[in-house]
This record gives sequence, C-alpha cells and structure tokens, in this order.
Amino acid sequence: MTDSQVVHVIDDDADVRHSLAFLLSTAGFAVRVHDSAVAFLEALTQAQPGCVVTDIRMPDMDGLELQRRLGEARAGFPVIVITGHADVALAVQAMKAGAVDFIEKPFDDEVLLSAIRVALSRHVRDSERRARLQAVRERLKLLSEREREVLTGLVAGKPNKVIAYDLGISARTVEVYRANVMTKMQADSLSDLVRMALLESERD
Repeated sequence: MTDSQVVHVIDDDADVRHSLAFLLSTAGFAVRVHDSAVAFLEALTQAQPGCVVTDIRMPDMDGLELQRRLGEARAGFPVIVITGHADVALAVQAMKAGAVDFIEKPFDDEVLLSAIRVALSRHVRDSERRARLQAVRERLKLLSEREREVLTGLVAGKPNKVIAYDLGISARTVEVYRANVMTKMQADSLSDLVRMALLESERD
C-alpha cells in the first residue's frame, strides 16, 4: 500500500465504524470513516484515493447505489461490500457491477484485510492504467489526420503497400508517416504502438 492510499469505511452503525477503524488501523492501513453513502459522495472530490468498504444496507442510499454512483463518476475507488446473510443477492449484484468482493457478517478479520489488500492493489493498477491512457491520448493529439489514417492501417495489421493503396499515396510516403507516428507516439516498436492504440480504444 502506498502512503497516499486510504480505506474509506462507510456504515451508518457507529459501533461498526469504530471497530473497523480500529482493526484496519492496527493492521497498518490509513482509515477514514463516513456515516453514510451520501456523506461520502458529498466529500468525494476531497477524498483521498484508495478503496471503499461499505455496508450494503444503509438509509438514504445503499451500498449498491453508492457503487453505481462511483462508477458513473469514474471515481476510481474499488469497492468491498459487507453484507448480512439476507443481503447476499444484493451483494452478488455488486460483484457483477465490479465490486472486488462481498463479505458476509460475521466475518474473519483476515478475510476483510485480504480483500482490502486486493482492492488497493487494483487501485494502484487502475491508476497506472489511467495515467498511461492519458499519456497516449495526449500523444495522439500530436498526430496529423494522415498520420492517424496510417496508424489505423497499422493497427488493422495492414502492410505499408496496402495502406498506401487505401490512402492513394506511395508506399515510401507511408513509411515516412509511419516513422513520424512512431516518434510522436514514443513507441519503441510496432507492437508497442499497437498496444497504445488498443489501450486508447478500450477507454476508461
């Protein structure tokens, strides 16, 4: 876990919040507690990055709706749902929507701690991916229209001669554009260039 990562505990039960905060702090995690999903969303722009541990059933907004809102906002918080036995169906919905895990009460402390480690690792991985994606998008802005057309042909697996035919230019000119694309995209190889283009096409 990086120093900047925080586990955000969201539960309307004060005793649960305090016990989870104590458990996680003892295990070495930075923790912030929130008494409702609404309160967390209201403070979202100031929330330190990390993951969310939330109860599934809460007044005003449940954990499933919170997860949906976070997804819409592209907030980048992996979610762990804590659920009672009667709420397993809801927890399964949360998993299908991208939650890292759901944990039934009462749970073993190590089960929760393990899930949090997974969630924080995912957060780091997703953050790095978003940074790579942003860098690729910035480089793509540097390409001329013709360079983008050549890039599209390369990603489609077309040889220079076919790209040249499609665009009505010479193969030698395609080679020049290709070299320009490689330079502007800071690609070390054609496979590197294709990976960048595929990353951008996936979006975030």
